[in-house]
This record gives sequence, structure tokens and C-alpha cells, in this order.
Amino acid sequence: MSRLDGAFAAMRDEGRTGLIAYITAGDPDLAQTPGILAALQQGGADVVELGIPFSDPLADGPVIQRASERALRSGTTLERSLAMLASIRPDVTVPVVVFTYANPVLRMGADRFAERAVGAGVDGVLVLDLPIEEAGSLRQTLSGAGIDTIFLLSPTTTRARIERAAALGSGFLYGISRLGVTGARAAVSGEAAALARRVREVTAMPLAIGFGVSRPEHVAEIGAFADAAVVGSSLVAMIADAASVPDLESRVTEYVRWLTGRA
Repeated sequence: MSRLDGAFAAMRDEGRTGLIAYITAGDPDLAQTPGILAALQQGGADVVELGIPFSDPLADGPVIQRASERALRSGTTLERSLAMLASIRPDVTVPVVVFTYANPVLRMGADRFAERAVGAGVDGVLVLDLPIEEAGSLRQTLSGAGIDTIFLLSPTTTRARIERAAALGSGFLYGISRLGVTGARAAVSGEAAALARRVREVTAMPLAIGFGVSRPEHVAEIGAFADAAVVGSSLVAMIADAASVPDLESRVTEYVRWLTGRA
């Protein structure tokens, strides 16, 4: 059983909503990222999404765009992000999913990327702008390396594409609660539950819902129709606000505990 499979099995066995926590590698700098990863685990995150900073994002809202800009200015790259993860992997046992755009992977090369990802202990990869129809080759390379390929679904995704994502994907499916870019919102979009119902008609694969999730009540609401909630922008904003304080890591831990209701 993979780490992702084990994490989602534990969520279901314990009857609770999982939390997937997104951070940007290299924000506020790459030297602090290992401590933040450890703090996410300490706080109770079930899965960590490690975002690779990219200069031309399509789906990232202003909070994550600014995080990527800070990370890029500090010299963070895909190669350095994986090396950083490898250095801390013995101490971070939760599953780690790399969240990236296609360009950094293609520039590194699929085979080399898979090799580096395995060495870093990556459990899954979500390439945000890689269409399902064009993902077969990378998916085969990652699968051969024992890494899950995770696909993104939106409220407008057709049933046929949901079926294809379920057939080609593994680990879990990532549903976005609404169209548009990432960013914290006051309420979970009503489209999220409708998307989850359509996914459940097709597959029993674990489903995580993200985009706009920022409060414990959002996590609980998502738990009524999905396995896990993904929190990104609000966590990244909190890290940015506390970047220069000495207790950044403990603040991250407490924030995650608040989101999960374990504070």
C-alpha cells in the first residue's frame, strides 16, 4: 500500500475529514521550508502539497503568485526543491505531493524528474496544466517509478473526462470547488458538492476538494461529500505574515491544528 493509499484509508477508518496542506517550496526561503514541512506534520496535516514556484502560473491567485515570486528570487528551482525534500524526508513521514506546472518537469526531463522524485520520497505528482489527453507518457514514467499521478477536476469537467482521470490517475482525485484562480473565500462554493456527486457516480477513488478553503468549518463542510479538504492560499498568507518571526514553525503547527479542529 502506498503512503497516499494508507493516508486515505486512515481517514476513512477514523471517520474524519482529511487535511491536505499546500505550501510553496522556497517561501520565505528554501532554508526554512524543511521546518515548515515538519510543522505541517506536527499540526496534523494528512498530506502535504509542495508547490514548485513557477514564473507564469495559470491558476494561482495573488497570494500564491507572490509566494512563487519570493521563492524564485531566493533561487528556488525544481531541482533544489527535490534536494531539500530528500534532506528532510526521514523526518517527514506524511505523503508529499509535488504540485507543479509542466514546464519545469519538461525542462528537467520526465525520466530525470521521476528519478529525482523517487530519491526525494515524492508520493504523487499533480501537473496543473497538463491535459489528461497528453498525460499518458508522463503518467507511465511516474507509475513505473511508483509515483501516483493526480489529476485535476473542475465543476465543468465532463463525465467522460472524470472517467478518464479515474482510469489514469491514482492516489486521489483533486476537485476544485469553483472556476478561477486559487484564493481564500468566505464560503465553500456550492459547485463543490455537485462535482463530488458526479465524481462518486464514476469512481470510489479518494476525492479532495480545494480552492477557497480557509476555515475549520469549510473543512467540515467538505467532509460531508469528499475525503479531504485542501488548504493553500490562507496557509501561504499566514506563512508570509509570520515569515520573519522566530516562532514561525509553531505558528504553522497551531494553524493546522486549528483547521483540523485539534487545537
